[in-house]
Amino acid sequence: MKMSRRTLLYSAAVAASGVAAPAILHRPANAAEFAYKCGTALPDGHPMCIRGREAMKAIKEQSDGRLDITLYTNSALGQDMAMLSQTNAELYFLPMDLLAPRNPAFGIFGVGYAFLGYGNIWKAIDGDLGNHLRSLARQIGFQTVHNCYDHGFRQITTRTKPIQTPADLKGLKIRLPVAPYLIALFQHLGAAPIPISFGEVYSALQTGVVDGQENPLVLIDTAKLYEVQKYCSMTKHTWAGIHVSFSNPAWQRLPPDLQQLADREFNAKALLERADWQVMTMNETKILESKGMVFNSPDIKSFQDELRKSGFYADMKKESGDQAWALLEQYVGPLA
Repeated sequence: MKMSRRTLLYSAAVAASGVAAPAILHRPANAAEFAYKCGTALPDGHPMCIRGREAMKAIKEQSDGRLDITLYTNSALGQDMAMLSQTNAELYFLPMDLLAPRNPAFGIFGVGYAFLGYGNIWKAIDGDLGNHLRSLARQIGFQTVHNCYDHGFRQITTRTKPIQTPADLKGLKIRLPVAPYLIALFQHLGAAPIPISFGEVYSALQTGVVDGQENPLVLIDTAKLYEVQKYCSMTKHTWAGIHVSFSNPAWQRLPPDLQQLADREFNAKALLERADWQVMTMNETKILESKGMVFNSPDIKSFQDELRKSGFYADMKKESGDQAWALLEQYVGPLA
């Protein structure tokens, strides 16, 4: 095709300037410089999703649209383990215990009945133990924001009976996430753990594939598990936290000013989410009771005694490694 004289002159001017024509012609005026996807299995109503979206909005506004992060909830980008092994997102709401198959130290917060309250949890996760885990996460491929979001103490729900003592767990088919420490915990308590992705929990309970599951109260509510479970036993067996985590390549592509902005906003919203969680937890018992759940508070000491007798803590010390275990006991005292 014959080119016009004007087109030839424009092409020559572009070449002389050293600027590539496609960079000028093809980038949409309002396109984000970095358009990232964030994946999570959490439902929309979870406090982390609410505060996370607030952080993403602030990041977009304060960066003049350069960094635009879209949150995909309810496993829209895949179940947890599949999502982490693929490259369909640049960042994740990451429960660190999901990384335990790659390094057993990540399961340290799954050590049953190690943390009995929030007093030492935040000291540990914001302090030396958390710093150790965040360093390991970078080595595996994830840049985690420092402040952890609260996912609460985990409680057991069942269909046919409440859990009062360790004996009530004997042979119970209970759904668990793919988290080795949590699986080991229930094995030592005599249950029959069945690892299932969260997106499949409701149907597994509904069809009787499992008889029970364990999660924080707010997730039991938002996932409507009360429709297929009757009893909620306040076992408080482990605490769960979730970090905003970028993949290393996605983080490294961001210039320093956008790294600092993202870090600042996600950290700030984490502290607000922690406060949200406390308010929600105070209300959840009444909410779930109104939806038909029956609550009980078992004797926690009997579960601790059973775990010591079964050798659980000694096994977890070997599994997690000396460094992670020493950091855990720095905050909770001797366990094994």
